[in-house]
Amino acid sequence: MALRRCCGFAGVAPRLLWNSAVLPRASAPGRTPASSLVNTPHGRKTAGSQPRAFSSAPPSTDVSYEQLKQLLAGRKVVVIDVREPWELREYGVIPGSINVPLGQVNTALQLGPEEFNEKYGGEMPQQTDNIVFTCLAGVRSKAALNTAASLGYKDVQHYLGGWQDWAKNEQQN
Repeated sequence: MALRRCCGFAGVAPRLLWNSAVLPRASAPGRTPASSLVNTPHGRKTAGSQPRAFSSAPPSTDVSYEQLKQLLAGRKVVVIDVREPWELREYGVIPGSINVPLGQVNTALQLGPEEFNEKYGGEMPQQTDNIVFTCLAGVRSKAALNTAASLGYKDVQHYLGGWQDWAKNEQQN
């Protein structure tokens, strides 16, 4: 019986090996190089974009000072500052941002709208809202972005320069 079950896989192995194409090391002229071929859901190799490292975040996630100013002026963004409250008091805050410390982002984004508003003093972002995370220098905001993306938020970005870049640019203007 065990031998019969084992032999039942004999027909599958050659098909699996046959479907995993062995790509040539060098491309002939007019052919797509093997390094730019990607797997499709059906096991075929096709020309396409380079595979990216696993991340639940969208590919273009950095926002510049100028972009953030435009988004804020157009009221087309929810800005969430993930620094600790004492940092906001000591350094300053981007006008209109909501303070949700990094350690609370996962829980906060799963609250109901009323509870979020009560706890953080701002409107709960929807999963389709444009959200920009910020912090002091762009490190914690990237972690918050990844958390939000893993929770299903679609349009998430982070302000790469953080408060330091904001303050520098605001002084110049």
